[in-house]
Amino acid sequence: MSQTITNQKQKNLSCHRLPLAVYREVAAHLRQVEGVSTQLLPQKAKDFDYLQSQVGGLSVSYPDQLEIETQVNSILAYYENKYGKWETVDDDAL
Repeated sequence: MSQTITNQKQKNLSCHRLPLAVYREVAAHLRQVEGVSTQLLPQKAKDFDYLQSQVGGLSVSYPDQLEIETQVNSILAYYENKYGKWETVDDDAL
């Protein structure tokens, strides 16, 4: 039995003011792609703000394969067009 080891790519993304329910929807949508895993990132703000998301962002991991990356980017583009621009979250901010 041979095993294929595939490199993983990871993106940590945030969309300002995106509600928790929509983050969960995006995560569920992305997980439908084979090999993709997601994790909600905690909010790091010290003060509560009703206009700020309850989530700090979304971590997306997927195999380094063009077809999968294309699907992931397509799903993210759909939500970006609907809710606003995705921003990269620095690893230092996690």
